[in-house]
Amino acid sequence: MRKLAAGNWKMNGTGADLAEIEALKAAHPAPSAEILICPPATLLARLSEAAAPAIASGGQDCHAAPSGAHTGDISADMLQDAGASYVILGHSERRSDHNEADADVAAKTRAAWAAGLIAVVCVGETEAQRDAGQTLGVIGAQLSGSVPGGATPENLVIAYEPVWAIGTGRVPSLDQIAEVHDFMRAELATRLGADIAAGIRLLYGGSVKPDNASEIFAVSNVDGALVGGASLKAADFSAIIAALETAPA
Repeated sequence: MRKLAAGNWKMNGTGADLAEIEALKAAHPAPSAEILICPPATLLARLSEAAAPAIASGGQDCHAAPSGAHTGDISADMLQDAGASYVILGHSERRSDHNEADADVAAKTRAAWAAGLIAVVCVGETEAQRDAGQTLGVIGAQLSGSVPGGATPENLVIAYEPVWAIGTGRVPSLDQIAEVHDFMRAELATRLGADIAAGIRLLYGGSVKPDNASEIFAVSNVDGALVGGASLKAADFSAIIAALETAPA
């Protein structure tokens, strides 16, 4: 399993920010961990060209249909045509801002797979659900509803992002992260078989920064990170990548 450092630029970045990609490539010309950047759609084609071959690129969402009368939407085939090899699906901001349900995420995942993209499916509980002791139940339901049949290590990555930790500076305890990641691995093993589950990368996301990355990457079943704000600057993201590359196997 090759570890994965994924950067989600969200609704940030213009052409001037491609300089950060050049700096990242210079810092990691032959990375042992896989590096992924998911920029806004307006930058995807340019970033894909600038990032290759050391850095992969991906979309932040896709429509479930391959084409059609869906103004403002982007299909998985369009992402692939623009150079993407990944797409983030089911991010909490999509689930909350656009009312995406697990079934929507599953449909988009099937579309991503049909286009040859690797789906990074996000799951995570709200602060209220955490405080009510519902975390594992929520994560289990999201995994069951969001990941369709046919998942393999080659087409699926799972990202655990506790909603209350995204962009807040708050981070779960290491024990809390381990509990969820161990649970996700066990759930995937029950559904897909131990061999397949063992190869699916499980990322942690939620206020990952250079100063906490090493301790997070030492947690069991954490195979990388989905990074938001800290991925916008090469210096910050590079430090996180370096921590991942030196983390215990």
